[in-house]
Amino acid sequence: MNWIELRALDNLYSNGEVKINDTLAKSGEISYLINSLRTLDRTHDKLFVLEGFAELYEKDYLEKYHCYETFLSDNGLLKPQLRFDESDIQILIGIKENMDNGNLEPLREQIIKNEATVRIVSLMFFKNEKYLLGKEALINAVKLLLDIDELADDKDLQYKYVLECINPRCIVLCENIDFLKRPTLARANNIELWYAGGKNVNKLDFSDTRGLPIYYSCDWDYDGLFVIYPLVINKIKTIQLLTPNGSPKGIKETEHNSKWENIKDRNIEDLLTAHQLDIMENLIKSNQWIIEESCDLIEMINNY
Repeated sequence: MNWIELRALDNLYSNGEVKINDTLAKSGEISYLINSLRTLDRTHDKLFVLEGFAELYEKDYLEKYHCYETFLSDNGLLKPQLRFDESDIQILIGIKENMDNGNLEPLREQIIKNEATVRIVSLMFFKNEKYLLGKEALINAVKLLLDIDELADDKDLQYKYVLECINPRCIVLCENIDFLKRPTLARANNIELWYAGGKNVNKLDFSDTRGLPIYYSCDWDYDGLFVIYPLVINKIKTIQLLTPNGSPKGIKETEHNSKWENIKDRNIEDLLTAHQLDIMENLIKSNQWIIEESCDLIEMINNY
């Protein structure tokens, strides 16, 4: 079972019914309680309790649910989107207990000293080197309980991708990796391309532009302009924002997740030219965005 199923069972115990979501509809545990034990039933959109459920819940689920809930809450892990498996929570509880009694301190020091990766930590605690891969929330929980800031391959602190060329005349930092996958044009025009990974800009603290002009190419949407660009310019003071020349696309039509409505009080007027401000304001007004890879990279640079 995962936390969503456990929480649903507790809600059923407290309220007698709960709305069905995709996780509950596919749950083997819920199916067992409906079809084998007959302590739950369902309509097309709800689960509700039958006779015997309360006694069963008190016997098999109540104590461990409150144990898990207390642990997750006390350690700042109880969030609405939480999806940890029950076995994950049990392992995290074990990590916390062994940290508190000092048993894990030598291992923690070894993890830090040897710059252990996610795979190594996964093997240490989850018996499978691939188990933690892609499970950002669970990785963060392990780091929190071990009191470790970063693992060796945390993507924000490591390498950037570079498309090199002979005798570069400038560098372009790209928000997305698409331009780097098309090397011929950039190399033919003596342009070196960098890709740091969207918002993952901490690695730029270690970058050397070698005195070359450096430009920033991005999606012209909320994330690209209001989130990532200010982070980038804080790392590389001399970077200049390229003005897009691609065709705007509707945010709703393209089902894009970076919405202008998130702007609120954020202000980047001082970072844009008057022409760039006009483009941005027109995009906001028409609820559109410009995709980075739809732009002509060479033309954007030459226009500078």
